[in-house]
Amino acid sequence: MEEDHSRREGNGFEIEDDDKEHSVSMLREPFLVRNIKNNTSQIAIVGANTCPIESLDYEIADNELFKQDWRSRKKVEIYQYVVLKWTLALLIGLGTGLVGFFNNLAVENIAGFKLLLTNNLMLENKYYQAFATYAGCNVVLAIAAAALCAYVAPAAAGSGIPEVKAYLNGVDAPSILAPATLFVKIFGSIFGVAAGFVVGKEGPMVHTGACIASLLGQGGSRKYHLTWKWLRYFKNDRDRRDLVTCGSAAGVAAAFRAPVGGVLFALEEAASWWRSALLWRTFFTTAVVAVVLRGLIDFCRSGKCGLFGQGGLIMFDVNSRKAFYSTPDLLAVVFLGVIGGVFGSLYNYCVVKVLRTYSLINERGPSFKILLVIVISLLTSCCSYGLPWLSKCIPCPPHLAEKCPTEGRSGNFKNFQCPPNHYNDLASLVFNTNDDAIRNLFTSGSEKEFHLSTLMVFFFAIYCLGIVTYGIAVPSGLFIPVILAGASYGRLTGTMLGPLSNLDAGPCALLGAASFLGGTMRMTVSLCVILLELTNDLLMLPLMMLVLLISKTVADCFNKGIYDQMVRMKGFPYMEAHAEPYMRHLVASDVVSGPLVSFSGIEKVGNLMHALKVTGHNGFPVIGEPPCSDAPELCGLVLRSHLLVLLRGKKFTKQRVKTGSGIMKSFKAHDFAKAGSGKGVKLEDLEITEEEMEMYVDLHPITNTSPYTVVETMSLAKAAVLFRELGLRHLCVVPKTPGVRLSRCYTCV
Repeated sequence: MEEDHSRREGNGFEIEDDDKEHSVSMLREPFLVRNIKNNTSQIAIVGANTCPIESLDYEIADNELFKQDWRSRKKVEIYQYVVLKWTLALLIGLGTGLVGFFNNLAVENIAGFKLLLTNNLMLENKYYQAFATYAGCNVVLAIAAAALCAYVAPAAAGSGIPEVKAYLNGVDAPSILAPATLFVKIFGSIFGVAAGFVVGKEGPMVHTGACIASLLGQGGSRKYHLTWKWLRYFKNDRDRRDLVTCGSAAGVAAAFRAPVGGVLFALEEAASWWRSALLWRTFFTTAVVAVVLRGLIDFCRSGKCGLFGQGGLIMFDVNSRKAFYSTPDLLAVVFLGVIGGVFGSLYNYCVVKVLRTYSLINERGPSFKILLVIVISLLTSCCSYGLPWLSKCIPCPPHLAEKCPTEGRSGNFKNFQCPPNHYNDLASLVFNTNDDAIRNLFTSGSEKEFHLSTLMVFFFAIYCLGIVTYGIAVPSGLFIPVILAGASYGRLTGTMLGPLSNLDAGPCALLGAASFLGGTMRMTVSLCVILLELTNDLLMLPLMMLVLLISKTVADCFNKGIYDQMVRMKGFPYMEAHAEPYMRHLVASDVVSGPLVSFSGIEKVGNLMHALKVTGHNGFPVIGEPPCSDAPELCGLVLRSHLLVLLRGKKFTKQRVKTGSGIMKSFKAHDFAKAGSGKGVKLEDLEITEEEMEMYVDLHPITNTSPYTVVETMSLAKAAVLFRELGLRHLCVVPKTPGVRLSRCYTCV
């Protein structure tokens, strides 16, 4: 069995599809069931707009060229490489921090202007004009976001976290980290959030940070003559993976102003492989983000940033109160955890169903994507503007006469259509930005500001709108909708308990948000730290840990986390950390298929060209045969990309002799490095004459002489875990019995 387009099974093994009948017969095995093509669109489900997916090469090819390059490196070059790692981490932090600030600055000003314009019309009793203005602004912003995603970069739609998670697992899906995707992710997220959708900018910020890291780690561009010698060391997937990990952590730090939470998010959810050296660089990157954001926020406090102020970045400081709780209060916390787990798993189930429905619409073309966005935008506008009319006007509390009703676009006491000295509590939640709504729900010492009916209506509205909004063609995150829904039922529970509990409604809202996050995303440590950094409330740590553990445990009884389900639905060949139970009953030889395509150490050019044309394999075993060796033996593994570069160089001979020294002088290790844009040498680029087809080329200098191998009798479960833990793209299965024909038993997966 040979690796084919590196389409790995969910447990790490690939299927040879040259023989279709053989592949069909093998589909009876559960771990071999796979779609041949996959979709990389954020809004698509398997089966729509399919495209092939490659794997990443995290293993460094241990060939003669690499060894020569390593031996020739001077100490100063090694120091340059180390310094460059930290320099790129610094640039990732700076870039992500600036983008995060610009994102918040733009959203706060656009959304604030829209709300102020609508409020001014309502003060003049022009309610119909106010609604037309409000809905019109939302539709225009929504169309702008949808058009960017539909026509410029479809991969920018949605959260982006499943794509980043898949990339860090070794999935090289096209366009997910492209410059166009970064551009659309930034501006599409601004337009989408400002349009009033029940979405967040946290998931898109993770994707944005990953895109920035990927671009910085490209190692220059040969197309635009931007190649530097000291950047060539980053032309490999391993270093780019580390940079993307730093970028994903920086995205969380920029979105939540939570540097430690960003590191833990990358460790717990995003990265598949981790090591201590990466921990240092990731922490350094998030620290840079925090410093950049803090400096820019201080600059904006003087009113130089329009409507953007301290509240623009999601930071809900609720540490002014004291948290007192007794043993009976733990029952309420347990209840919140159970409810959060149930509602979270139900939320995931509904999102999956809605996405499958939307895929039927989105696959019809860009115009249908935009039309769906317009429909959801109008629905959201009707709910935001219409629901407050169902709520009664409440007299302002006497002790809050100076703050009630709220002046401006935000606050707990929105006047809406109410008479003087009255406020509309539901308008304070739905007719507001998502960040301000969360801030209102987390407010302490204000149990009577929101009626029970208001909290119930808001919960069901946000719950349903969050479900139907996720999946449309706009960059959208899940954190904010989930926090809103969780905070609303948490505050509802705290208000109902009233004098029976020492917990305030504000802390209950925070615990409710934590429980819902745990029920949907199934993260514990990172979510706990992110929420603590968000609220600056360390006193709630024990209760938050308890509610997260309970909600995750309950939700795991029903389905998987939302990001795991998204990865599966998109058809990414994600490799799980653990082998399936049935693999313990199989050995490695049970999943191999043939015939094997292999090369000799000195191979005819025509044979190489034929194999590259008729197969899509990305790795070929090199078998030494007489006269190059006394007996057939495995020399190593050669990559398809390296073969293409070697053939383009045309270092051929008419006789079958070793020419390794000549090749070593003609090529450098960086000639075989992966192209930054992913567009390396293609088979169509080669111009080989008929005479050259009969010539020979020495493969020894580019052959990885130390490939990972397992014997054919190894347990499939062990082989799968080995494949996953080492981050391999190819694994050779060798015969246990000496004398068996090698060309039939060597296998690459």
